[in-house]
Amino acid sequence: MELEPPPEAPPPTPAREKSTRYSRSILWVEGFGFGMIILLTWIDEWLNIPFHIFGGSQGSHWQASLLTTQVVLVVWWVVHQRTVRVLARLHYLERMLRMCAWCRKIGDGEEWVPMEQYFSNRFDTRTSHGVCPECAEGMRAEFRKPGDGEVNRDS
Repeated sequence: MELEPPPEAPPPTPAREKSTRYSRSILWVEGFGFGMIILLTWIDEWLNIPFHIFGGSQGSHWQASLLTTQVVLVVWWVVHQRTVRVLARLHYLERMLRMCAWCRKIGDGEEWVPMEQYFSNRFDTRTSHGVCPECAEGMRAEFRKPGDGEVNRDS
């Protein structure tokens, strides 16, 4: 039994690549921010900043810093998971094509353009018109006279 190769993924478009880079940068900035919180927690532990500012006891509280680090990591994990879900949903919605139900124009940013112009501008693709087999059969049935199979040209 031979396994079929997986279907090829569509080639990445410049817009999709840009969106993916943007998503990765969002996740990196988010991780960097949480990392800075953890780093500041341990810098505070090592330098004992509150003692130098406010006075008081100069004891080490590494257990509190460790607990703070664990809490920050749990919060980061939850925020990271939510951010990944939001970004996936955003990518899904960005791939949708807005099309007018009446005139079939495509929403391209703030303007609505004819479908042919949209495909020509976005994908460097020329369009042509034809009739699908289902519509062709419906058109033939509409123009036939009932009973004799002749074409009704009066309608």
